[in-house]
Amino acid sequence: MIKTEVLIIGCGIGGSTAALQLADAGVPVTVVTRAQEPEESNTKYAQGGIIYKSPADAPELLVQDILHAGAGHSYPKAAHILAEEGPGLVEKILLERVGVPFDHNGSGQLDTVFEAAHSQPRIAHAADATGRAVTIALLNVLKSHPQVHLLTGHTAVDLLTPAHHGRNRLAVYEPRACVGAYVLNQESGEISRILAKKTILATGGLGQIYLRTTNPVGARGDGLAMAYRTGARVINTEFIQFHPTTFHKRGAPHFLISEAVRGAGARLVHENGEPFMQKYDPEWKDLAPRDVVARSIRQEMVTYDLDNVYLDLRAYMPPAHIRERFPTIAARCAEFGIDITTDLVPVVPGAHYACGGVWVDDVGRSTINDLYAVGEVSCTGLHGANRLASTSLLEGLVWGSRAAGEILSGLANGPQHDADNIPPWQDTSRYTADPLLIAQDMSTIQHIMWNYVGVVRADYRLQRALRELRHLETEIEQFYRVTTLTDGLIGLRNAVRTAVIVTQAALANKHSMGCHYRE
Repeated sequence: MIKTEVLIIGCGIGGSTAALQLADAGVPVTVVTRAQEPEESNTKYAQGGIIYKSPADAPELLVQDILHAGAGHSYPKAAHILAEEGPGLVEKILLERVGVPFDHNGSGQLDTVFEAAHSQPRIAHAADATGRAVTIALLNVLKSHPQVHLLTGHTAVDLLTPAHHGRNRLAVYEPRACVGAYVLNQESGEISRILAKKTILATGGLGQIYLRTTNPVGARGDGLAMAYRTGARVINTEFIQFHPTTFHKRGAPHFLISEAVRGAGARLVHENGEPFMQKYDPEWKDLAPRDVVARSIRQEMVTYDLDNVYLDLRAYMPPAHIRERFPTIAARCAEFGIDITTDLVPVVPGAHYACGGVWVDDVGRSTINDLYAVGEVSCTGLHGANRLASTSLLEGLVWGSRAAGEILSGLANGPQHDADNIPPWQDTSRYTADPLLIAQDMSTIQHIMWNYVGVVRADYRLQRALRELRHLETEIEQFYRVTTLTDGLIGLRNAVRTAVIVTQAALANKHSMGCHYRE
């Protein structure tokens, strides 16, 4: 058993920011990640950039862009918080505290660029690997911090709640609270209790419940499913943003081709080089909001029976500029025989970002006492029905900092939970987990979600998806309860629960809004 002041599950920008702020204030924190390398998170794969500011910018202009992209469903209070506090935190934490090497222009100032649906060139970047630069800078500080205990290769099994796990059965009459988590050591197979006064979920997204996604393998909806099982309020989960451009070639993995490529001038075209976005959005064309672009690509693929469309950088940027601005994308495409300076780049839409999640207030508190959520697993209301480009990293930074501040203000008076009330994990397994069975069930979930709960949705497809997912969840839950736990089995259980949550929300919302589009 481990006892800590604050438990943080996940170490992307949201979790790492919260950990750093708490640790700098002298609070011992335990940070847990299922990845063997802590850099492996959704944050690492954010290519485009993070909102900063431009000379002609103002908070109100950013708020307007956020509300416009959010299809009228964004929470204005959250947008104002982000716009007013975000740039200052970029300076204080990312530039001054951890030294993220953002790109600078010829005059020595931070180089800021346009991205889709932004009215100002306010996006700071580190070439085309901004998330990786942010992650490494934050973790370099955390790894050597005396107040941080970092556990890699540890998978959270479930959140600990006295009402569910405690020996005192009268706890069911008290307000729901979180006192830590059961955590699996992947190497030893041991499941331990980590007890904490406060717990922060920072587990990232859920893209792996879809067949095609920009997300890393750990983005299975773990935090969302765990919070849901505690009874936390979950909202807006029908709003799954599909990135219009993920690399698509037979035998190659799908990976993100940043929106910054189109921001720099690239066009979406057919194999003959003919652009098509002007048909769908004459004003913004290739820089239309992501939901518009994703649906437009899908429509072209359906209309002309295509496997993919293409990005054309050749006619709009000189080769030297392409290689300098997008070195990571160029190298990744080259692995699969595509030279982005001379070839068209094959792309399709892919599940990218969950706009909904665990409901939190303006300081990251969920509806469960002592449980916070930051980053993509949370729903602050900022993104509404569709996320504005490059808001995600800034949201993690702002709410990570805000959650840490709120925890600091009340930690000294926080309850000290009785360790004896939470029993050790009870192993009821009779079977060894079969990786082939887990892989097959995961594939089934991904195909159901892609075909029935994808870019364009219909009532009859959603109903069928829900029937099939509920049946599969029953089978998986029974298997889970009699099988030795592995990271894969835990992820499968969370993935099917997350898929059900998303599908139920999509079925309940009968109106097309932002990235939730109903035929």
